[in-house]
Amino acid sequence: MDVVLIQSEIPPFYCIYNCKRAARFLPFRSAFLTPTPPRTKTQQAARLGTLLAGMACSHLAAASSPAAACTTLRARATSPVAGFARLPATLHPESGGLALRGRRAVTPVVVAAETAAAAPVADRDGTPAAVKQPIIVIDNYDSFTYNLCQYMGELGLNFEVYRNDELTIEEVKRMKPRGILISPGPGEPQDSGISLQTVLELGPTIPIFGVCMGLQCIGEAFGGKIIRVPSGVMHGKSSPVYYDEVLGKSIFEGLSNPFTAARYHSLVIEEESFPHDELEVTAWTEDGLVMAARHKKYTHIQGVQFHPESIITPEGKRIILNFARYVEEFEKQTSEGK
Repeated sequence: MDVVLIQSEIPPFYCIYNCKRAARFLPFRSAFLTPTPPRTKTQQAARLGTLLAGMACSHLAAASSPAAACTTLRARATSPVAGFARLPATLHPESGGLALRGRRAVTPVVVAAETAAAAPVADRDGTPAAVKQPIIVIDNYDSFTYNLCQYMGELGLNFEVYRNDELTIEEVKRMKPRGILISPGPGEPQDSGISLQTVLELGPTIPIFGVCMGLQCIGEAFGGKIIRVPSGVMHGKSSPVYYDEVLGKSIFEGLSNPFTAARYHSLVIEEESFPHDELEVTAWTEDGLVMAARHKKYTHIQGVQFHPESIITPEGKRIILNFARYVEEFEKQTSEGK
């Protein structure tokens, strides 16, 4: 079997290639795995090139605990990068390893992990979040999607990832998800497959959290205008983000105010024509750009323009945790008929 880890500066990646035995979890911070070995030097070069391209703008971190790696992602693999994230993964604690279930065999792999394990999320009713209905992640063909999934896995959440053109709204409804996360992606909201339709049709009844393009989809769905960032493209840049401690509490609770956030975007919801009758701004930059918003009536529809999953957003994981807690609270209120 082959395990491929790519070395980069932020975050640190390490390379193990052609590994024949899965003996232990390595004390490395970040990892990327591939369960299907290339058989020739040409295939090896092609695979490595594809991996590097797919990870060039992505800080893909390894699970911080073996339990985090148990998350199941069900969708068709469309690339080597997506192939890892989409293969069902099962932990075998007795052997100290992880197995990826492919079409023909169960392959053990070496997983690089932090030595300090993060506790999985258990809902306040005591039920492990991992055994509840899934949170559906709509992947807008963006490498950052798997960073978001990594955080969700580390938090012990049950989630499934689907490309934005792999399923219909009716199929999503039949899955009865606890919540929906709409990922970043290239292009404009019109290029996001079912993402816009998801906000409009499912938003009134299911918690939705949009990231980057996900927020732009929310903005456009409710009458906002998507424009170019006046100051130019913001790719890999950090900015202080300020938030309303009342309106933004459900997502930003426990964060510094302001906090540092990673920005990878060239589009933004225009502030001048912002649809204040439908949405309300919950976070912004020093120069007044919209960094987060939520729906006024359906306050469980919310999103952020920045990237909480980036290493440049030090407190970003807390945002994903807050979303998970909000989903739990929404379920509780719904069951009580509030």
